[in-house]
Amino acid sequence: MGQTIIEKILSTHSSSPVYANDIVVAGIDFIMGQDGTSPLAIKSFQEFGGEKIFDPAKVALVIDHNAPSPLEGVSALHKMMRDFAREKGIRLYDVGEGVCHQLVPESGYVGPGSLVIGADSHTCTYGALNAFSTGVGSTDLAAALISGQMWFKAPETLKFICHGQLPPGVYAKDLILFLIGQVTADGATYMAVEFTGQAISALSQEARFTITNMAVEMGAKAGLMTADERTFAWLSAFTSHRFTPVNPDLDAVYASLEEYDAGKLEPQVARPHSVDNVCPVDEVAGTPVNQAVIGTCTNGRLEDLRIAAEILNGRKRHEDVRLIVVPASRRVLLEALREGIVETLVKSGAAFVTPGCGPCVGTHNGVPSDGEVVISTANRNFKGRMGNAKAFIYLASPATVAASALTGRITDPREFLK
Repeated sequence: MGQTIIEKILSTHSSSPVYANDIVVAGIDFIMGQDGTSPLAIKSFQEFGGEKIFDPAKVALVIDHNAPSPLEGVSALHKMMRDFAREKGIRLYDVGEGVCHQLVPESGYVGPGSLVIGADSHTCTYGALNAFSTGVGSTDLAAALISGQMWFKAPETLKFICHGQLPPGVYAKDLILFLIGQVTADGATYMAVEFTGQAISALSQEARFTITNMAVEMGAKAGLMTADERTFAWLSAFTSHRFTPVNPDLDAVYASLEEYDAGKLEPQVARPHSVDNVCPVDEVAGTPVNQAVIGTCTNGRLEDLRIAAEILNGRKRHEDVRLIVVPASRRVLLEALREGIVETLVKSGAAFVTPGCGPCVGTHNGVPSDGEVVISTANRNFKGRMGNAKAFIYLASPATVAASALTGRITDPREFLK
């Protein structure tokens, strides 16, 4: 019987044939923790009697969720992470280096066939590189730091076949919002999702990260893609390691196959207070906006900032809108500076914040007030996500967010594209 991508990766990491619903213990290629989860993992590591990390070169900690620290208590947790990383000889990405899900791929730690765990739900992002990457709890992370292994129940796989090519003004974010709206927020619970088809193949590697980043928003354990020339070209800029691509067998067994024509897609928006509350932009066009956010681990990459700058170039944000931009990493910020993107956005009225998670988690930067409407490129919009349960969060592509920042209302970006 043929295997899916995730079944093959689990097989190679457990040295036994694995199929959906099998329970296996698999070796881990890389482990990541961020500042919202690592302190508990460190405490659990100590409670477990841990002394040595199984392989310090395969572990990284990232300070990105509360960076720079907004509170004395948070500063103490950051110090705990710095001290632990220094003591154990593991890599720590400190304030300003970026968001974890940009830094891990940028650092060359993951590629086709890798098995990666992270104490963050959006670790599924790396599936765009043909890897099995998934979020885990802090105590599970602590156990893996000691053993280098983790048990998994092999997920069943849902396969999306996206035909055609995205029309002008429609982006990867629109596609993944549409798919989540179709299957709902729990429609793929504990499943692996394979994204395939001409529409996926036509995407840049950066755009593919946007798709897999939000696999968890439909309940999935992982989102995966096959590797192609674009994948390896992107990897070659960050690592010389030679990865072996993993492709599904032609006779692989899928729980479900869903097919869509991406060529008919329009810009999409997720309305409050659920990521699957999705509609075409026209259905909410005209809704007044108080704050616009471009960034996060979903859409803070260079390509995203370019898209926003194309729309905002030579124009000013609406006087009633606060426009906040968050580069996904220091590298992205530097490249945006070299290309003149930062100047374009600042002249348009944008406020830049430290590379990292920014307003997404609602702990310091950009917390909205009661009743305010935010349109964001982030991946979640439930009540309180940005720090205020009385605010309203809409999710959209960088183009839609930029266009809305100009007009002061939710706007179809195609109005501003040449």
